[in-house]
Amino acid sequence: MARLPYVNSRLQGYQSTIFAEMSALAVRTGAINLGQGFPDTDGPTEVLEAAVAAIRSGTANQYPPGIGIAELRHAVARHQGRFWGMEVDPDSEVLITAGASEALAASILALTEVGDDVLTFEPWYDLYGAVISMAGAVRKVVTLRPPDYGFDPDELAAAVTPRTRLLVLNSPHNPTGKVFSRAELEAIASVAVERDLIVVTDEVYEHLTFDGEHIPIATLPGMADRTVTISSGGKTFAVTGWKIGWVCARPELVAAVRTAKQWLTYVSGGPFQHAIAVGLDLGDDYFKAQADELRAKRDRLSAGLCSTGLEVFEPSGTYFITADIRSIGHDDGVEFCWNLPERIGVAAVPNVVMYDNVDEGRHLVRFAFCKQHDVLDEAITRLRTLT
Repeated sequence: MARLPYVNSRLQGYQSTIFAEMSALAVRTGAINLGQGFPDTDGPTEVLEAAVAAIRSGTANQYPPGIGIAELRHAVARHQGRFWGMEVDPDSEVLITAGASEALAASILALTEVGDDVLTFEPWYDLYGAVISMAGAVRKVVTLRPPDYGFDPDELAAAVTPRTRLLVLNSPHNPTGKVFSRAELEAIASVAVERDLIVVTDEVYEHLTFDGEHIPIATLPGMADRTVTISSGGKTFAVTGWKIGWVCARPELVAAVRTAKQWLTYVSGGPFQHAIAVGLDLGDDYFKAQADELRAKRDRLSAGLCSTGLEVFEPSGTYFITADIRSIGHDDGVEFCWNLPERIGVAAVPNVVMYDNVDEGRHLVRFAFCKQHDVLDEAITRLRTLT
C-alpha cells in the first residue's frame, strides 16, 4: 500500500492558497479574475528591455551573489533615500530576496523561536499565518474594522505578552487597502519600543497609495534599529512573476534574515535583478503615473460595485477593494465567491480566510482593480446582474 503523504500539523489549513484556487476557478470557468492581485498589462518598457538585455549579455544567467547583485542593492539604497529619507548601506543593510514572500518567510523564521508570539493585524495576508506556523510561533491578532479599518491602541498594547517577539505590519494593507496614518504608526512604534519588539513591515504597495501618505515605520523615532523593512518590484513595476524583493535593516538583522534565506532559495532571478535596478532609478513621473492610473481604476470599480448595491469600503492604496455582501442579501463570503464564477463569470476572494475572528470577516469580499479599464467595465456589467 502506498504511504499517504504527511503534512506537518502546524501547516494544516495552509495546504493551498485561496488566491491560487480562485485564479484556477476563473481559468476553468472563463471568468474575469478579480481575485488574485496581478495586473493584466506589462510593466514599463525600460524595465522589460533591461531584463532582455541582461539575459542576452551572457553574464547574468548564472547564480548571482547570495546577497543580491551590487547594482540592485545600490539601487534599493538610493530608492530608500530618495523616497523615504532613509540612509541604508547597500553592502550591509540590503538583502535581495525571491520576492517579498521569501523576505517575510526568512525574517519570521530567523527572528522567532518555537513558542514565541507574533503579533499582526487582521485581516492578515495569508502567507503570514502559514510562515508563523512553520516557525512554530503563535499568531496573535488585533482586528482592523471597517469602514476606516482603524484599531484600538489599547487593544494593541493588551495583545503583547511576555512571549511576544515580533510584530508584522503591512501598510498599505492587503486586503483592506488601508494606509496606516502617522498617528497609528506612532502608536505601534510606542508599543514596539516600550515592549522591545522587532517590527517586520511589508511595504510592497509603497508606491500605490492614492489617499494619505505612505510612511515607513522605520523612519519614526526609536524604530530604525528594530525594523525589518520589506518591499519588492513586482507590484511597483507590474511584473509580479519576476519575484524580486528586498530587505532593508540594520546589519545584525540583515545577517539573521540572510542566514534563513540562504536555505530557502539561496538566490533567484539574476537577469531580473538587473532590470529592477533600472526600474528603481526611473523618474518620479513613472511612479506618479502608476499611482494615478490605479487610482482611476479604483474609482471605476468602486463606483461600479456601489451601483450593484454592494457596500464598498474605498481603499487608500494597494490593488484591492473590500465590499460587504450583506447589502445584497448574502452573508457567507466563501460560498458567494465559490459560486460567483459559475453564476456571473467573475472571480473574487472571501476575506474571511484572512481572519482569526471569522465573524469579523465572514461577510466581506475582496475585488482586485489592477486590470484594464475595459475588463473592469465588463466585470461591472456582469456584477450588476446579481441584483
